[in-house]
Amino acid sequence: MNKKILITGASGGIGKLLMKHFFNKQISVQGTFLGTAPEPELEKYFTKVDVSNFTNVKNWIDDNAEPLTELTLINCAGIAYNAVAHKSDPDKWQKVIEVNLIGTYNAISAVLPYMRESNYGRIINFSSVTAQKGVPGTSSYAASKSGIWGMTKAIAVENASRNITINNINLGYMDIGMIKMVPTDIQETIKSNIPMRSFGHPQEIIKTIQYLIDAEYITGTSINLNGGLY
Repeated sequence: MNKKILITGASGGIGKLLMKHFFNKQISVQGTFLGTAPEPELEKYFTKVDVSNFTNVKNWIDDNAEPLTELTLINCAGIAYNAVAHKSDPDKWQKVIEVNLIGTYNAISAVLPYMRESNYGRIINFSSVTAQKGVPGTSSYAASKSGIWGMTKAIAVENASRNITINNINLGYMDIGMIKMVPTDIQETIKSNIPMRSFGHPQEIIKTIQYLIDAEYITGTSINLNGGLY
């Protein structure tokens, strides 16, 4: 069977990194974007999709998930909202859940029928160290990423007999994406609390993704990619 990679949130940060990686490997890849436009040379491989809208996501999956194909879905779409809970905006708090958790569910739900028909599938989600370690101001983000853990375990059991695996990568602080918005002095403080005293290199994400694609007996689990930070 042919291989195909589907990536949500593929126009920025980690999604962009993975999109370029698979494209350069000459593997068929399609991505979604919403707020951040894709680079011109890859534009034809992108579709504008609001992952929090199931119909939007299903239409994208139906257009790109060919039957009897070895499909891999990588859920990178996500947003953050920083505010302590008692001062937070309920609508903004809820939006993080809608994009990060419900958006991940939408993509998984839409792609599973194709994977089950093919008797093959790899689903990789991104969670976060913030779901393991209390970080002030991240309650919405942490809640969305914690929810992905439980959802992943249930879906893994439902589909394990069909050669479909689903796993999470619990990211620590990587030298890519949202960390770039953090002031330099705060970045240095964060590094001082990481046992390896540095942010993770983006290539470590690619290595971990490839490992989970290749692995046949790992499902319903989370890999901590965080330099020893707990």
